[in-house]
Amino acid sequence: TKAFTAQLSVLAVLALNAAKARGHLLPGEEVQAVKSLLALPRKVTEALEAQDGIRAIAETLTQSRDVLFLGRGRYFPLALEGALKLKEVSYIHAEGYAAGELKHGPIALIEKDVPVVVIAPMDELFEKTISNVEEIRARGARVILISDPAGIKAAGNRADHVIPMPEGDEISLPVLAAVPLQLLAYHVAVAKGTDVDQPRNLAKSVTVE
Repeated sequence: TKAFTAQLSVLAVLALNAAKARGHLLPGEEVQAVKSLLALPRKVTEALEAQDGIRAIAETLTQSRDVLFLGRGRYFPLALEGALKLKEVSYIHAEGYAAGELKHGPIALIEKDVPVVVIAPMDELFEKTISNVEEIRARGARVILISDPAGIKAAGNRADHVIPMPEGDEISLPVLAAVPLQLLAYHVAVAKGTDVDQPRNLAKSVTVE
């Protein structure tokens, strides 16, 4: 969890430095990007304030056989992270998919009451992801939407459950989206009574191939 979040932050810094070195970053853009990164600790603290709501949603997932995660664009890797964390600590089968690929196979897994976690902060791809949400709801599945205030407002009542995350930009939002995903996995595991500190068969460091 902390390693994943740190990796996202370090990769953002590397990308910004590469963009600056190649002349693709204007001075004003660089300043804004640095401000965004420096604001992450405060924003993560805000994200943690959703913990009570996440705990309540987590309790509804303890008996689920499968949980699906969807993300589009930069949020597809976050869907993979959410699925990985859930199966690691709660032992529930979970898979992450690119929302744009939904009709090319994953939609076959959508059936009544299957929980589907959708990561969709407001961005240029938001409407396409909400279209996926409508398809999922039409098949009777249960949608858990993770989004920022603008996305939650635009989604209206199209999700069964909503997990709020703070506002951000293209640099900070992926980091902020990781927090509710990790908290969701944690609270599902706690509700099930599994050991979140020592998941079975897992090692903190892998030293052999």
